[in-house]
Amino acid sequence: MKFYGHAEEVGQRIVEAFQHPDTLPQALAPIFIHRKDDVPCRKWSWHNQLIAALCGTTDARGFRQWDEVKRKVKKGSKAVWILAPCAKTIKDKNVKGEEVVRRVLFGFRGIPVFAVEDTEGEPLPASDDRYDSWVQELPFLEVAKAWGLTVGTYTGSETTPLGYFQYGNVSGQAVMLGVENLSTWAHEMVHAADHRLANTQQKTDRAHKEIVAELGGAVLLECLGMSHDADLGGAYAYIQRYAEESKRDPVRACIEVLDRVCNCVKLIMDTAETVQQQQVVVAA
Repeated sequence: MKFYGHAEEVGQRIVEAFQHPDTLPQALAPIFIHRKDDVPCRKWSWHNQLIAALCGTTDARGFRQWDEVKRKVKKGSKAVWILAPCAKTIKDKNVKGEEVVRRVLFGFRGIPVFAVEDTEGEPLPASDDRYDSWVQELPFLEVAKAWGLTVGTYTGSETTPLGYFQYGNVSGQAVMLGVENLSTWAHEMVHAADHRLANTQQKTDRAHKEIVAELGGAVLLECLGMSHDADLGGAYAYIQRYAEESKRDPVRACIEVLDRVCNCVKLIMDTAETVQQQQVVVAA
């Protein structure tokens, strides 16, 4: 079963829809992920939450924090190093010559923390596993696993990325989500596919890559019949922003990358089909 032709057809239809942005549905509002349990790392920066996820844990704490919940770090356990900002308070004068006090960031320092899997002691309160369950139901999660991607979530906000594809890290690659949003998931999966196809595709600037990921995510979800989740209104606004940044017309920019988008979608869907066939063989 080949999906390239279908992806191309859907892509063309989306590009045609983008020619009339005033008729597109309103962009979906992001639903930020925020767990309701009292795990300290939920309050870390999203960079540090990513580090924890890449190390295969959803709960990491320092020695004292584990002591507070009556758990001990097992002998010989390896620390996970996160980054804490180093800041100092200085006195300065504003444009009116008035003395003001402000905090200045001058660097970062490493802090060792340990995964819950490397501790023992009293049981912890039940965690909020709603988002863990949501992740397990994501379409094409089997593709992410086949590609060796860690998939996780972090506490999202207006000041953090909605999602993130981490590549080239010594700890592995990951897709992390800060919103409960399938269009963001599809966007990051297309980034992952685009990265895997990098050996056969010309390197391009960030704007180009983001347009590929956003259009590709919309095509991927439309191919699954998830028109609402494809969020064409939000996709157009996102692409328009990056197109203007690179001095391109949004529709023209989509046309220029359509082949690349279809190759990414094809890779994802073909991988999903291969995984399904392997599962059938094992079951037999």
